[in-house]
Amino acid sequence: MRPDYKIHFYNEHACIRFKAMAGQCEVLVDSLEPATVEQIAALAYHQALRVDNKFSRYRNDNICHQINTARGESTPIDEETYRLLSFADQCYQSSKGLFDLTSGILRRAWPFDGNNRQPNQQQIDALLCLIGWEKVLFDNKQVTLPAGMEIDLGAIAKEYAVGLVAQACTQLAPRASVLVNFSGDIQVSKARRDGLHWKVNLDLPEHYDEQHSLLEIKQGAMATCSQYHREAVVNGKRFGHILNPSTGWPVDGAPASVTVFAKNCVQAGSLATLGMLQGDNAEAYLQSRQVEYKIVR
Repeated sequence: MRPDYKIHFYNEHACIRFKAMAGQCEVLVDSLEPATVEQIAALAYHQALRVDNKFSRYRNDNICHQINTARGESTPIDEETYRLLSFADQCYQSSKGLFDLTSGILRRAWPFDGNNRQPNQQQIDALLCLIGWEKVLFDNKQVTLPAGMEIDLGAIAKEYAVGLVAQACTQLAPRASVLVNFSGDIQVSKARRDGLHWKVNLDLPEHYDEQHSLLEIKQGAMATCSQYHREAVVNGKRFGHILNPSTGWPVDGAPASVTVFAKNCVQAGSLATLGMLQGDNAEAYLQSRQVEYKIVR
């Protein structure tokens, strides 16, 4: 049976589309050779599904589920999982605790499911005691999570998958420029042969003009952290879904979206999230990291 992806050929490039990792995935290839495009399509599709199946918190048959249901016991991990946990630890340390993979449990108080209800402080306080990356113990063989706590690798897994696909395409088709776009998280394998940039539309609300939504990328990666698709409006006040793990409440002064350009997608994605978590200080923070960025407020 043919995998569930579609390939379209245009004048100067091919476009591969499929759904994975809770969103729309798109891969652009500046080659019209059917065999090359088909190989890239199969690689991208299967790699996205592999990472999703392995690290999604929505499944009950993967390593994330094993860790979260171990009830305080140690869970064996492989080298790939160890690398992701190590990167999460670096983000936690550099953000002074704002980037915390254990904070996903706050979704119990803030489901952002369209009901537009605001939790009370008692509900939030009950969850805050189950948050704290410093309580997670791990090495390259195992990880131990206190009973009742959870980790959510969703904050880095999609960007990780984008980088894997882009790197693999460099080896598979070294002469082609391949743009990997998983729901707005993007990495380009190499510059296009014609010297042109790839053009990318940010998924912004309709009232933003093209100046805000159209971006160009030649090589490297870009990732966007945005608020406008998941929010709650309570008594006329708008709450975005980016939550502060130390308070349990939405980040004050957070932008509508933060886009960061970096060498690889994992780096771009983490910096975009960290910028969003800075709230009013997002611009100053990203300037201090000396990266190119675009913020929409």
